[in-house]
Amino acid sequence: MGMTIEALAAQKAPATLKNFIGGAWVASTSSEKLVVPNPATEQPLAYVPLSNAADVAAAVAAARAAAHEWGEMPPPERAGYLFKLREALLDNRDALTKLVTTENGKVYSDAAGEVRRGIEVVDFACGAPTLLMGQNLDQVSRGIDSEMVRFPVGVVAGITPFNFPFMVPMWMLPLAIACGNSFILKPSERTPLSSQRIIEICAEAGIPAGVVNLVHGAVETVTGLVTHPGVDAISFVGSERVARIVYETAAKNGKRVQALGGAKNHIIAMPDAVLEQSVPNIAESAFGNAGQRCLAGSVLTVVGEARERLLPKLVEHAETIKMGFGLDEGVTLGPVIRGEARDRVHRLVDEGLAAGATMIRDGRGTGPSTGYFVGPTMLNIDEGSPLAREEIFGPVLSVLYAKDLDEALRLMAETNEYGNAGSIYTASGRAAREFKRRATSGMLGVNVGVAAPMAFFPFSGRRKSFFGDLHATGRDGVEFYTTKKVITSRWF
Repeated sequence: MGMTIEALAAQKAPATLKNFIGGAWVASTSSEKLVVPNPATEQPLAYVPLSNAADVAAAVAAARAAAHEWGEMPPPERAGYLFKLREALLDNRDALTKLVTTENGKVYSDAAGEVRRGIEVVDFACGAPTLLMGQNLDQVSRGIDSEMVRFPVGVVAGITPFNFPFMVPMWMLPLAIACGNSFILKPSERTPLSSQRIIEICAEAGIPAGVVNLVHGAVETVTGLVTHPGVDAISFVGSERVARIVYETAAKNGKRVQALGGAKNHIIAMPDAVLEQSVPNIAESAFGNAGQRCLAGSVLTVVGEARERLLPKLVEHAETIKMGFGLDEGVTLGPVIRGEARDRVHRLVDEGLAAGATMIRDGRGTGPSTGYFVGPTMLNIDEGSPLAREEIFGPVLSVLYAKDLDEALRLMAETNEYGNAGSIYTASGRAAREFKRRATSGMLGVNVGVAAPMAFFPFSGRRKSFFGDLHATGRDGVEFYTTKKVITSRWF
């Protein structure tokens, strides 16, 4: 099918995407579909079908049919397919980056980083023969030995969000199949094209039919996967509200589940922060990817003299940010994903102003006239403001003030029910150590605004940012996608 920028440009009219089930591209049995526009230009790229329960059932049947033989394949052989997948992804890296930019709106450099981070999970999964090793103890008692052995879970479904259309599916798919599971991907209906291309590349790499499957859709598709008795595990990334529903529903249906939810990430700027490096880094955390990151800096607490030292320079930096389509030269900020997302950002800012916030820099109504743009926006708030608590998911930075680190950490804990990420900017090792020990989030940055773990570490959100026990990626991912058997043996 060739879901590439060139193929999209060659279309006379936007095509309706197909599902990939049992090694074949098949039309959804549902007649419902949505348009997928380029959010920077509003140009239609494709139509995505809203698949139904029959489509889900077909994908589950294909995955179950493939699961046994794939699970019985020796891990070194499965790793061989992953090495082929890695090479194919590297060969397509630039095209994948352009596709992410076109369907999501993020600028090319952000999309390139996303693609690189996704491929890093494949790098990690290629170590399957080592990652899947068990443990044993000879002579656990007289004449008795014990061993722990890992086995696949079975059929795994991955449900992914719009904001990282390449990376988040790659958090799931490579590790799930490396561990011997078959996999069904349900990408966001707002950014389905990158997932379509991932599955095409999986097929090009020779991964056997039924091992990877793709079902497009929205609520009905998710509900079908979360409740289907043939699905053994669910990996989900999305909003806190939906993550909670997926977690509870999947658990009620006897499934293993990891559900990654929303965030309200705090950045603390100490008086001794090194401004030259800190200012652009904080701006990138708050405004990069149009604020549509679950690790984006959303609240900046400036401590003491940092108010006078840092804030004017941050506003000055925001003025240099150029909005537009992320493949155009010089553009450093793209749009939010849809018009309704832009309208929601505007509404939340209005509500914050009505509750007492004051504007530092208003980015609403700026940028190109076509596309869903919101410019970098900054507001002064107090700890009672709704802007201190509610996830905005746009390029909006709310600013709190604290007299010292103790007060900044209190604000972080008490205004924020989430626990995804947090950062501190300081030249003090003592302050950094105190922050590390007392901050309430699971992913922390010291002079790093987007504290995204590498693939061999877990994506370790906490509190209302995560529902489950085992996180995505790293050793947690291996644990999630495998079950254990402990064998105790004695020979007469």
